Amino acid sequence: MDVNQREKARDYLHKTGRFIVIGGIISPVHDSYGKPGLVPSRHRLTMCQLAVQSSDWIRVDPWECYQDTWQTTCSVLEHHRDLMKRVTGCILSNVNTPSTTPVIGQPQNTTPPIYQNNNTANKPTAIKLWGKVSESLGKICCVRPHVERFTFVDENANLGTAMRYEEIELRILLLCGSDLLESFCIPGLWNESDMEVIVGDFGIVVVPRDGADTERIMNHSSVLRKHKDNIIVVKDDLNHPMSIVSSTKSRLALQHGDGHVVDYLSQPVIDYILQSQLYINASG
Repeated sequence: MDVNQREKARDYLHKTGRFIVIGGIISPVHDSYGKPGLVPSRHRLTMCQLAVQSSDWIRVDPWECYQDTWQTTCSVLEHHRDLMKRVTGCILSNVNTPSTTPVIGQPQNTTPPIYQNNNTANKPTAIKLWGKVSESLGKICCVRPHVERFTFVDENANLGTAMRYEEIELRILLLCGSDLLESFCIPGLWNESDMEVIVGDFGIVVVPRDGADTERIMNHSSVLRKHKDNIIVVKDDLNHPMSIVSSTKSRLALQHGDGHVVDYLSQPVIDYILQSQLYINASG
């Protein structure tokens, strides 16, 4: 999924009136995932970083790549949830057990919350929060490999006197294409308890692939049906499901010299792919 599609997904979430998106995280999968044609993580991390270099809200996190082995989607989500809690001190929302604490982006029909600090300039906001998170993440650099632009927080690090926003409740959502959603319907592919946590506790934002019937997909799985309210399907201005450009389509365009590849990938990413001679084989 390209950065432009992530921007559209964020815009759609804002339009629903239910959310304010304060940041996005791209977490490339571990090398041992085993997908045919998966290039080494050092290349994927660099391409992702080049793709988001002009974004002020999306960052690339290498934690998943740097683990000893492949991590499940559930464990990656839980890692980022725990990490955000440590850095910000915020309550991280479980959609099944909502707190009385105001949720970012959730309309409040009651009396505005009373903050510990009565100075309105110091009240926690989405922008302030993400700025503090990014600042804290940027202060603690990864030990391996020696690539300065990739940073993440060591769980054992002392975060010191990080600013705390006790009054804000955060939610982490999984952004994916409808192909991943459909994979939940394949018997034995996903651990049942992991599916419950991913859809039930976190929630999913789905950007459909061409022709995908997300309603049919959701009705085909008992877990998806159960947590249907936690699945948000991104739609365009005409309320039609918005289609994404798959990574497979991008690789095929590169292999065949299709000039339309510029519609899928930014020029810095294309230049890096060509310089590194990636995806030049049919198995790409």
